[in-house]
Amino acid sequence: MLLLRWLWIGNGNDGEIPPIAVFWTLRVLMFVISFVLEDWAIHELVQKPRNRRVAVLLVASSYVTWTFQTHTFSNSIETLIVAWCLVLIERIVASPQQSSVLASAVLGFLAMFGVFNRITFPAFVLIPGIRLVPYYWKHPGSLAMIVLAGAYTAFFAIAVDTAFYTKHSISWSDLIYHPVLTPLNNLLYNIQPSNLAQHGLHPRYQHLLVNLPQLLGPAIILLFTRPHRSFHLYSAISGIFVLSILQHQEARFLLPTIPLILSSIRLPKKETTLRVWVVSWIVFNLIFGTLMGIYHQGGIIPAQVFMSRQPDATQAVWWKTYMPPVWLLNGKNEVLRTRDVMGMDGDLLLEELTQLATCDTPADRRNMEYLKEKNGTYLIAPLSASWLDPYLQNKGLEGLRFREVWRYEKHLNLDDLDFAEDGFWNTIARVVGRRGLAIWRVTKSCRK
Repeated sequence: MLLLRWLWIGNGNDGEIPPIAVFWTLRVLMFVISFVLEDWAIHELVQKPRNRRVAVLLVASSYVTWTFQTHTFSNSIETLIVAWCLVLIERIVASPQQSSVLASAVLGFLAMFGVFNRITFPAFVLIPGIRLVPYYWKHPGSLAMIVLAGAYTAFFAIAVDTAFYTKHSISWSDLIYHPVLTPLNNLLYNIQPSNLAQHGLHPRYQHLLVNLPQLLGPAIILLFTRPHRSFHLYSAISGIFVLSILQHQEARFLLPTIPLILSSIRLPKKETTLRVWVVSWIVFNLIFGTLMGIYHQGGIIPAQVFMSRQPDATQAVWWKTYMPPVWLLNGKNEVLRTRDVMGMDGDLLLEELTQLATCDTPADRRNMEYLKEKNGTYLIAPLSASWLDPYLQNKGLEGLRFREVWRYEKHLNLDDLDFAEDGFWNTIARVVGRRGLAIWRVTKSCRK
């Protein structure tokens, strides 16, 4: 970010970088980091040249690499940390007679950083980490180094989190008596079923039977028919097992397992079978790459950029979408309050909008004149939210009025699939046929 600021100023601009420029810089940065570190880790983990070439090709051609790994997801970062912890474990175990003080220090840092990044991290390194026990039993110096590096990283992370979440300037007493322990808070939150219910409860077979095939496609067949046993495959299996115990299961939670699995399978031997598999692999990744990389919740970022340019916007209600990143508002979040109501019931949504909506004025009825108003309430929702249809056409004197001011077609709300109530084809027709994200300016009739 400091380098970006220098480049920005060097090109004749001021020091204020537009958030969308930061957004794309982070995307490119994640692409470069994944391109270098992920491939490098695979080169280290897969020893045989032929298997290594296949592994690198499979990981590079997977839509998971194109989409999820180019995002700043904590899961994407976890993927890189897990891979490099396994690399360091392999290096240490492979040379037990040599001192691995430096490798142990880096491993201690990465392991603790992984815990503070996501509390699920230990699940992926538990089985491979057991191999280190005999080594550290014989090398207490390396053991001391990994403990010291981990302790220092933990202290630094706690200090940063405490400073971030404390309103006043922190002192040593705050760190001692009132530290912010992010992994502990995360754990305490996630062991409460009532908290998980807000994000969605899933059956414990969701990861194995739904999410993993969604991420691997045809490669899931080779995982069960032609696996290459390795410790990084055992790492993936242990991660899947532990994550399956939890009741909230999203596909992105399994991201660290994908490069580990793809580097632990062998392609079919028969030429005909191989051709069929390759074609299915290409088709699968093209379809899901387009779906997840372009359409799935694709309107969130453009919508937030649009909202940052609305001078009258003071209230924004986001319904049936992902949580919008408020930092993209370019400082407008000081006057614009963003409300993420997620899957709120429609009647409650109308009550919320009724309280927030401004009174309808002559300016609201003229083209673009409403932008001169001091306050404005906006609703951001997918076009597939058919519940809104009866209210959008209101032209009368009573009730809420919705004026569409923006629309983005490349948006699919895959979290609004309701096959049980609407049926399969009706749900597909609604979600796919009515794809898109819209923004309405909401007003109401006020009696004088």
